[in-house]
Amino acid sequence: MIRQAEPRDLPAVIALLSEAKLPTEGVAEHFHSYFVVDQGARIVASAGLELRGDAALLRSLAVAADVRGTGLGAAVLRRALHETDGRDGGVYALTTTADAYLSRFGFQPVPRASLPAQLFESRELQDACPSSATVMKRSVP
Repeated sequence: MIRQAEPRDLPAVIALLSEAKLPTEGVAEHFHSYFVVDQGARIVASAGLELRGDAALLRSLAVAADVRGTGLGAAVLRRALHETDGRDGGVYALTTTADAYLSRFGFQPVPRASLPAQLFESRELQDACPSSATVMKRSVP
């Protein structure tokens, strides 16, 4: 079941992100805009948003290794992206490995300099994600 994350889910999401070798810096501060998929008592997928002004940064898209390829990642991503409908500042993502996957959801590579200024306040951009990461912006679907 896809649902909005609750504070009690934070340790499980941090563990999922660590397993996927994704940054955990800044997750707790923005956990109110995270979504999870749970199977029974286990969190198996997550997607988060870091909302800054009228822009959003997609974060923490992760799926447990044993359920990858089942569509859970796409489902939780779509749920998170639904929250960004109508945001004038755009939806962005940083990735070192998922650019082809994100392009299936309308994301296109853009220059880092095109990011809205408020997103540079994110730990993701400051130090959590390497400067070599691909910056992507979601086109309106």
